[in-house]
Amino acid sequence: MWATALVGGVLLAANLACAQSQNETGQHPGWPRWCGKVYESGYPSFEPGGHTTEPALINADGSPNLYVQFKPRHSIYLEGETKGSFVVNAALSSWYGEPWKNSTSDGGSATEPFTELFFTISLASGSDSSTPLTKGSMKINTTETNFDFDLSGFEPRAAPYEVVLSAASKSGDQTYSANSSFRYLPDITPEGSATKIDNLNGGLLFRNAQTGGAFIPLLPYGFYGLYNGSNSTTESDAFVSEYSSDGKGLNGIVSLAGFADTNPVYNSMDASTMRFMFDLRSSYKNLTEVQQRVNTIKRHSSLFAYWTADEPDGWQVPFDVTPAAQELIHELDPYHPVAVTLNCQDYYFGEYSAGGDILMADPYPIAINSTFSKWGTACNSTLGDCGCDNCKGNVQDVSSRLDNLIQYEKWLGRWPLPKFHNPQAFHGEDYWFRDPTPAEAFVMNALAFNRGAAGIFAWTWPTSQELFDAHSQMASVVTNAPVLDFLLGGRPDGTIQIADQPLVDISYWVNGTQVMISVVNGAYDDVGGSPSISLPVAATDITAVPFGGLQWELSEGRLTVEILPAMSANLIILN
Repeated sequence: MWATALVGGVLLAANLACAQSQNETGQHPGWPRWCGKVYESGYPSFEPGGHTTEPALINADGSPNLYVQFKPRHSIYLEGETKGSFVVNAALSSWYGEPWKNSTSDGGSATEPFTELFFTISLASGSDSSTPLTKGSMKINTTETNFDFDLSGFEPRAAPYEVVLSAASKSGDQTYSANSSFRYLPDITPEGSATKIDNLNGGLLFRNAQTGGAFIPLLPYGFYGLYNGSNSTTESDAFVSEYSSDGKGLNGIVSLAGFADTNPVYNSMDASTMRFMFDLRSSYKNLTEVQQRVNTIKRHSSLFAYWTADEPDGWQVPFDVTPAAQELIHELDPYHPVAVTLNCQDYYFGEYSAGGDILMADPYPIAINSTFSKWGTACNSTLGDCGCDNCKGNVQDVSSRLDNLIQYEKWLGRWPLPKFHNPQAFHGEDYWFRDPTPAEAFVMNALAFNRGAAGIFAWTWPTSQELFDAHSQMASVVTNAPVLDFLLGGRPDGTIQIADQPLVDISYWVNGTQVMISVVNGAYDDVGGSPSISLPVAATDITAVPFGGLQWELSEGRLTVEILPAMSANLIILN
C-alpha cells in the first residue's frame, strides 16, 4: 500500500514537471534530478546511467592494435604564417586501431620486426594536389611527434582543409590511415584577436596588437566575474585596474551579469592586458541569439574564447544542444575556441564534452556534507546532490575529477582537450558551509596544474578580499615566465612519490636545461622529519622558488625541506 502511494506521488510530481523536461537526458525526465540522479526525498533511487567505462579488448587474446592519430599542432593558422606542423601518434592500443603484428615482410622469406611506421600526409581526395604535405617515419608506440609542412602555397579561407595520413610498415604489408583537418584563415584585423589551441602541449596561444603580431602563451587566470553594469568609461577602467591589480595579478575573466554586450568595460579590457571569455550560457540554446551576440562581441581584441554551457551534464541538457552552438560559433568566428563547464563526475562525459574545444571542470568540495544533502537524502552513486558530485569533501576531489576526465578521453580514444580548473571561492546555498582558505585554494589549483590544467577560473567574483588576494598572488606567478613556460610547455613529464605520504602530490616538468618540481601537501597535517624527494633528472642547483616560500636544499640528487607544512603548494626550479 505504501509503495503504491509512493509511486503514485512520484508519478504526479513527474507529470507536473513533464512539460518543461521532456527532452532531458537519462532516466525519469521530469523528476528532480542532477547528474541524472534524483535528489529530493520521496523518490526512489535508480541507476542514472551515462557511465564512461573501459572499452572491451579489441582482440580476444589481449594483443594490441596500432592506433594512428594525427592533428595539426595548432587549431588555427593565419595568413602570413609560412609553416605548420602535424602531431602524430602511433600508439599500441588494447581498444582502438587496426591490426598490428611485430613483423614485416616483402613477401619473401626474410622478415624483420615492425618497429617503425612510414607515412605521408596529403590533402584529401578531390583536392588540387596529390603531392604530400609532409612525410616521415616514427617508432611504433610513440606519440606526440611533430612533422612540419609548408603553408605558403595555401589560400587563406574559412573552410578547413581536409587531410589524410597514409602509413605502412617498411615492406608495405601492413597499412594504416587516419583523417584530420587544419584551418588556414585570413589574417585578423588590427583591432582583432585570435587564440590557438596547442594540440601538442594542451595550452593556449594568443595574439592581438599588444603582442606585436606574435602568438604568445596564455594561461588565463581569474574569476567568473560580475560587473555593476555602469556605462561610464571611468568606472569600467577602474574596474579593470582593480580586478587585475593594474595588470600584475589576474589576467582573465568570464564575463557574467553586468557585462552587457556593448558595455564600455570591453573597451577597457581591450586597452589593458586583460583577456575575457564571453558568456553565452543564457543564449546557447537559441542559435539566433548566439549569432547576434557573437557578431557583436567578436571584434574585441581582448576576447580569447566563448563559454556556452554551464554544467549541461548536471542539467541533463539534450546532447545535441552544445555541439550545435559550437558549430555555429566556429562558422561565425573561427578565431576563438569554445569552452563548456562540466559538473558531474561520470554522467555522459562523451556526449557533453563533444560541444567544447576547452573543458572546464568545477568540483566544489570544501565544507560540504558529502554523504547527506539538504534535500533530506543520502548522496551516493545513484541518489542525491550534495554540491559536489560523487565527492568526498576534500581537496583531492579536484585531482580525482581531472584524473577522471583524462581517463575518459583515453577510453573514448579521443585527442585530449585543454582542461581548465574552476576552483571554489564561495560558500552558501546550504551546500557549502564556509569559503575555502587561501591554503586550500592554492592546493586545489596546484593539484590541477599537476594534472596539466592550462587555465583557472574561480566561481565567483566578487569574493572575499582574502581569496581575491590569494588568487591574485598565485596568478602573478603562474601567468608569467618562468613558471608559465613550464606549465604551457607541455603536460607534466611525470610524478614522484614520497613513501607513506599518499596526500603529498608531486609532478615535474622538464624544459630545456631546467626542471620545475611542484610539491603539494594536500593533508591538514605537517610532514616533518625533513621529507626528501628523489629527483627524476640530475640537477646542479636550485635557481628559484617561485611559490611556497620554503627553504629547500639540494644534495646528492634529492630535494629536502625541514618541514612540509600542512595544506601547502610549492614550486621549485632547478638547473
